[in-house]
Amino acid sequence: MANLYETDFYAWTQEQADLLRLGKTDYLDVENLVEEIESLGRQQKQELKNRLGVLIGHLLKWQYQGDRRSKSWKYTIQEQRLQILDLLDQNPSLKSYQDEAVAKGYQLGLLLVGRETPLDPKTLPEHCPFTPDQLLSDRFPADLEAF
Repeated sequence: MANLYETDFYAWTQEQADLLRLGKTDYLDVENLVEEIESLGRQQKQELKNRLGVLIGHLLKWQYQGDRRSKSWKYTIQEQRLQILDLLDQNPSLKSYQDEAVAKGYQLGLLLVGRETPLDPKTLPEHCPFTPDQLLSDRFPADLEAF
């Protein structure tokens, strides 16, 4: 089984699923199954952090570059919020990771701002200036809907 895991991952996943359905737990590749299940959890955390990074980056651009606001920024903010809310709805236990994800996402957001604007991220706040509630509120910033 371990050899199949290394040579044809998809076939390995299907074999493991079949074994589970049939209740043949003695034949499972437990070591690799544990590793893959843990990896799935890490991917959910990574997705939350990455989506927060994009959201925060666009909120920073919105706040600090009011004269350059665009329809694209507005819709990116709205899309990321919907995706984050959906991710948290599907994975409620990620809420306990939310503060850490915001802090890490802020660092990614600063990189986005540095890459996409003339702003120097070093001149922006050291810590995320938005609360988790603000980040996920469709009423923040107040002028988003008016745009």
